[in-house]
Amino acid sequence: MNSVSVFSSVGARPAGKVASLDEWIAALLKPAALIELAVLVACVLLAWLLVRLARRAAGDVDDTSVMFGRRIIDGVLFPLLLLFFAYISAGLLARWVPQAVFVVAIPVLVSLAVIRLGVKVLQVAFKTATWVKPLERTISWLAWIAMALWVSGLLPVILDELDQIKWKVGASTLSVRTMLEGAVTASVVLLITLWISSAIEGRLLRSATGGELSLRKAVSNVVRVVLIFVGLIVALSSVGIDLTALSVLGGAIGVGVGFGLQKLASNYVSGFVMLAERSVRIGDNVRVDTFEGRITEINARYTVVRALSGRESIVPNELFITERIENLSLSDLRVLQSTVISVGYDSDPELVMRLLIEAAETQDRVLRDPGPGVNLTNFGPDGIEFTLNYWMTDPENGQANLRSRINLQILKSLRENNIDIPYPQRVVHTRVLPGASQPATRPA
Repeated sequence: MNSVSVFSSVGARPAGKVASLDEWIAALLKPAALIELAVLVACVLLAWLLVRLARRAAGDVDDTSVMFGRRIIDGVLFPLLLLFFAYISAGLLARWVPQAVFVVAIPVLVSLAVIRLGVKVLQVAFKTATWVKPLERTISWLAWIAMALWVSGLLPVILDELDQIKWKVGASTLSVRTMLEGAVTASVVLLITLWISSAIEGRLLRSATGGELSLRKAVSNVVRVVLIFVGLIVALSSVGIDLTALSVLGGAIGVGVGFGLQKLASNYVSGFVMLAERSVRIGDNVRVDTFEGRITEINARYTVVRALSGRESIVPNELFITERIENLSLSDLRVLQSTVISVGYDSDPELVMRLLIEAAETQDRVLRDPGPGVNLTNFGPDGIEFTLNYWMTDPENGQANLRSRINLQILKSLRENNIDIPYPQRVVHTRVLPGASQPATRPA
């Protein structure tokens, strides 16, 4: 192709529009191209400086920030500012010099901004999803291919050819070009809605704990659902789908919710109720049936409860509304533990009680207010039984390990003070039967 049409940036006002590849190369070799290159470098430095100042003004910026990212040029703000400055500069220079550098620079910057926006938003919205990486590569390839077609002038030709492929669906006439444009519009709208919802969620959940964290999580979930719903409506409208036709679909979904999706809808509603009334919160220690653990995540449909052993239980939210759930830290983070000790009847009870309290106080995790307490709870068949009670506020760090340390200290203290832990004692009664040469024995 001897004459490949090269289009200048959309919206720019070039004084001399380059119509062919030869003319573009000739314009690129002129001294005026050096002016464009110098202006482009100035735009890069200005954008870099502004992003640096904005990052300093923002203070402690998270590495996952969409606007800034880990480095200055890693976020979305840098390519957007650079595109803005380059666009303005191209419009001003077009009055005096023909476009040669900016005719390629503007499409490249547009593609770079699209790629950074798509990648950063997906990384923030779906942090642990495995399909994000392949989707990021797909966005990059599509953006660079679209840029190459745009600069070469093939994009309008391809779009015109795709516009000729049409088919009729009901009362609407669709074409491949319309479907592609609708898909691009839908993708952009969904990216923007995910960006806004992620920014709102990050702002709401920042430095929030306990019940406040749960309430803000509920608000962020509602905002995300509403924004995505609005984005889908805008995307469907851009494709040309009549939204009035969705009334039938809405009725069908309503019937499905009433019958087949009743449990699913109940879990979603229960999730919002839990977050709103704060009956359970992220960080609470709960017991569901026979499973005990700490709530690590509350989603719209289910709640994740993590046990100390590392096992995680996915509990439907409906159970937290309709069933009896033990919340060990609803109004108070303190958790009571106890251990039972048996000593011989010849032991000094006051000394034993003092040693038990001292054994509990040697552990830093045991609260001093309220402090540990000891009660003589039973006169057993083999010895006197004492119950040691103590409080803790961090059951997520383990409960059996704390009880084990206290029991080891108790055993050490009892041995140092010559206090016996009695073995089970049994008395054997002997009865001599009349006429028998050997006595008969039986346990008492």
